[in-house]
Amino acid sequence: MNTVHIPADSIELDGELILPPATTSVVLFAHGSGSSRFSPRNTFVADVLQQRGIGTLLFDLLTRAEDQDYTMRFDIELLTRRLLAATAWLQANPETRTLRIGYFGASTGAAAALQAAAEMGNKIAAVVSRGGRPDLAGEAALSRVTAPTLLIVGSMDYGVIELNEQAYALLPCEKKLSLVTGATHLFEEPGTLGQAARDAADWFVKYLS
Repeated sequence: MNTVHIPADSIELDGELILPPATTSVVLFAHGSGSSRFSPRNTFVADVLQQRGIGTLLFDLLTRAEDQDYTMRFDIELLTRRLLAATAWLQANPETRTLRIGYFGASTGAAAALQAAAEMGNKIAAVVSRGGRPDLAGEAALSRVTAPTLLIVGSMDYGVIELNEQAYALLPCEKKLSLVTGATHLFEEPGTLGQAARDAADWFVKYLS
């Protein structure tokens, strides 16, 4: 594991970059509100991706002080800027600049991932949202996403399923909505997070290789 420091705005964000041998791609993780690069669920998904030969960058979208401010956790424009800063860092870093890039977003991080994908166009090869709020990306951004996008939602995540269906309808790109049987919002039920991770890995392998 390689701890990295990513300049964004006037601050530095800490991240963990892991590149399997001979990898050709890397996935940036945008975590949900109140979470961090140490999110156990995202770390679990990252492990599954690494086993499939895909690099991962888990990083903090907010500093510790910023994360104490509840409104900043839901400032999608700010989170998107931070994700774009991390993307630019990857594109400039000699180790990663030739790699194909994907985004994995959870909760509010999914909205940031889709806004950033709309901004970056064909420079982002794939997007996956898990238990996400893609609706918070807004209609204008959703209608500009070109990267193939997978929305993973728990079949028991009532309310959020409908929000994902509304966002799905607005996406013009190649897309899929996948319901994980028996899962609620945090995929805490046995086997459900593993299923979501496998679905994400299959999507990234298809579009990042």
